[in-house]
Amino acid sequence: MMYIRYPLSLRQVEDILFERGIDICHETIRFWWNRFGPMFANEIRKRRIQTRSYSHWRWHLDEVFVRINGETHYLWRAVDHEGEVLEVFATKRRDRMAALKFLKRAMKRYGRPKAIVTDRLRSYGAALKVIGIVERQECGRWLNNRAENSHQPFRRRERAMAKFRDMKTLQKFAAAHASIHNHFNLDRHLNPRDIFKQNRTAALAEWRQLAA
Repeated sequence: MMYIRYPLSLRQVEDILFERGIDICHETIRFWWNRFGPMFANEIRKRRIQTRSYSHWRWHLDEVFVRINGETHYLWRAVDHEGEVLEVFATKRRDRMAALKFLKRAMKRYGRPKAIVTDRLRSYGAALKVIGIVERQECGRWLNNRAENSHQPFRRRERAMAKFRDMKTLQKFAAAHASIHNHFNLDRHLNPRDIFKQNRTAALAEWRQLAA
């Protein structure tokens, strides 16, 4: 949880655990993350899909570049109207085919949204035209700030990890990080202190149930 939720390196997590009397190697933490991180993230995603029936109202789509071994790759991201990360998808290009794969992947899991907010990248319009819902696309200045702001937690993690080594690792970590970030993202700025503390306790209790 520490490694995925917070912008910490493997060795920093090792030092934190050592202060608590747990003496392990940072490679053990890497093994835990590779073994259990995607498993917990998938379970969290399944539960949230079942309880959130309104994720198809409005989607915000955006892509961000990621450097891997000197080459530029792209991480596509779809968030709903409340900032919940719905889907992330890593590709080598950002053309029509990449956008189409990303949209089909998201719609297979959540269904078709009533409105899709994007930037002016033409790949979105071309992909939506193939699907047949180009009339649902919305473009405009500042309309897509919600999707752009959702990149910030990932960027902090990217700096802590000193970038990624390959696209498979990028996809695996980004998907797990998005699900776990959703689980612990409690809208601190929107809720009173007592409500926030209750939600935080419930989220941590559910996490411990998953890890039991």
